[in-house]
Amino acid sequence: MRYSDIIFRKALPSDIPSIRTLAEKSWWHHYPSIISEEQISYMLQLIYSDEALQEQLGKGQDFYLFGKEESNPQGYMSLSILDENEAFLHKFYLSPDAQGKGLGAAAFERLLRENPSVRCIRLTVNRQNFKSINFYFKLGFHIERVADFDIGNGYVMNDFVMKWTSN
Repeated sequence: MRYSDIIFRKALPSDIPSIRTLAEKSWWHHYPSIISEEQISYMLQLIYSDEALQEQLGKGQDFYLFGKEESNPQGYMSLSILDENEAFLHKFYLSPDAQGKGLGAAAFERLLRENPSVRCIRLTVNRQNFKSINFYFKLGFHIERVADFDIGNGYVMNDFVMKWTSN
C-alpha cells in the first residue's frame, strides 16, 4: 500500500469522539497482555478524555486520522513539532483489524510527506510491546535509550525511547 492509497487528514476537535473510540478499541485489544486492566482504564481516562484530548490539541499536538475510507478511520497518530527538524510522535495506533496490511507504514510515509522538514522523530514504546517495537524497527527507528516515566496513581511506564532519522 502506498501513501496515495489511503485517506490521511489532520484531525479537528470534532474528531475527538473518533480518536477516543479508536483508542479504546486498540488499547483493550492490545494492552491486557502487557499492563493491567486497571492501568489501561487509568491511562485511557488520563490521555483520552475529551478534556485531555482538547488540551493536547491546544498545546500543539497535531492529530491525524487515516484509513481506506474517509468515513471510517482505522488509525490515528499525534505529532508535536519540537523545532524545525525534530518531532515527537506521541501516539500511533491502528485498529486491530487493520494491522499487518501495510496501512501503518503507508500512514508513516504520509506523515513524513506532510512534515517535510522533519529529519528526526522520537517516540516512547513499552519495553514489552514487542509487536510495536518490531513495527518501528521496520520503519527505520532504533532504540536510543531506556526510560521509566511515573504517570501517577502508582503506575510507571517502562519504555524505550526510539529514534528515526532521515537518510
